[in-house]
Amino acid sequence: MDTSRKLLEWIDKTTEAEDTIRLQPANFMEATLNRLPKLKEGDNLPPLWHWIYFLEAKPESDLGRDAHPKKGDFLPPIHLPRRMWAGGRFTFYNDLVIGEKAKKITTIKKIVEKEGSAGPLCFITLEHKIYSKDEISMIEEQDLVYLQDQQGSKSLPLAQNNVEKADFSQEIHPSAILLFRYSALTFNGHRIHYDLNYAKNVEGYDGLVFHGPLTATLLLDLALKERKQPIKKYSFRGTAPLSNLDCFWIEGKSEDNAAILWARRKDGLVAMKAKADF
Repeated sequence: MDTSRKLLEWIDKTTEAEDTIRLQPANFMEATLNRLPKLKEGDNLPPLWHWIYFLEAKPESDLGRDAHPKKGDFLPPIHLPRRMWAGGRFTFYNDLVIGEKAKKITTIKKIVEKEGSAGPLCFITLEHKIYSKDEISMIEEQDLVYLQDQQGSKSLPLAQNNVEKADFSQEIHPSAILLFRYSALTFNGHRIHYDLNYAKNVEGYDGLVFHGPLTATLLLDLALKERKQPIKKYSFRGTAPLSNLDCFWIEGKSEDNAAILWARRKDGLVAMKAKADF
């Protein structure tokens, strides 16, 4: 399927946001992850916690059916109704520091329309460059995918069970409180994380959905605890939903200069794959 010319005209569109890496949201994130707040002014912000900053304050009237911002403002007017955060890649240069100002420049880098086994898909890749003190802090590539509504059966495609033997593992017990708090911290209105009726009857999940970026954060945090080295690069890709508040495991194995990571559901399926380079 060739990508339409009208959509390709959105490539290279750019937007900027500025924020101060304030202490309070970082302390709220610590509490959300069930930790006592210990971070203080001048400390480095943990990797991937930038997602609780640079937030876009859209009024409810500017939100779509799923409570994401309506398409056609910065993101193109994709006709497909469902949106998922499919994955991302990161290169880290300098730490963000709590108390310092920062700037994020976001650019639409790629738009690709495809025909999948379940119908049409549209992939959008965003590049986020984050600066602090006029120096590059990190570059993130974010992959979004748009899909059509589920037809007939509400079952979703599942990943294959190809779990490797883990060197380290941690069991995660999700709660509705955790999902609500992370949605609030990231100002993420997507209804699949808190509206059970919407998640099941509109988007076809079997329960509330655990956030993909939160899973990616937990995986990287686990790797950092095991390796105790500065992170250089990180990538993740969602392969199946974590839903219904079911317990799951974040696991990994060490390589020479990397950690191979995954999130495993209680049915054995891999929900996310990731890699951290040190």
